[in-house]
Amino acid sequence: MRNRPPRGGLGAHRLLYPFYASVEQRDNPELRGLPVAVGYPAARGVVAAASYEARKFGVHSAMPSVTAKRKCPDLIFVRPRFDVYKAVSLQIRAIFAEYTPDIEPLSLDEAYLDVTENLKGMEIATEIAAEIRAKIKQVTGLNASAGISYNKFLAKMASVRTCIQLADRGLSSVATLTLMAFLCCNLNLIDVL
Repeated sequence: MRNRPPRGGLGAHRLLYPFYASVEQRDNPELRGLPVAVGYPAARGVVAAASYEARKFGVHSAMPSVTAKRKCPDLIFVRPRFDVYKAVSLQIRAIFAEYTPDIEPLSLDEAYLDVTENLKGMEIATEIAAEIRAKIKQVTGLNASAGISYNKFLAKMASVRTCIQLADRGLSSVATLTLMAFLCCNLNLIDVL
């Protein structure tokens, strides 16, 4: 039996990680390649999102701004623009709606899609995910990760794995024959979830 991409009864998990920081770097080219935190640098401020460049220093969301600045002295703080993030999120959801009506948004940057009965008549979930990722990049200029599997939990694990290991530049699929190997090799991801 061949290890084939998931076909029926499957969920795709979409994650734009770190969404707010990615939007800021997209909209302000001077921030690209630099450690960026969306939030307030005040003593009681908190990081809402940190770019990949900032994450290399251990900066992450929900971290006190003072701690983030200590970990990354060159960290650039950008004030949040939630109206912009919401508008971009709506663009992405419109793309999802071209493929399936079964969309379960979890936040502005995260959603589950059931592509079992998709509107494009495509049979292979990895092809659907790749097409959606390309369209998100084309329309918004942002990278998105995708995790594909037979249930939401595994789809999210696959998506988080993609974010951490590939910096939002890919997709992961957990098919039946690779399930045990995937779980054994990625149990540390459960802490991220």
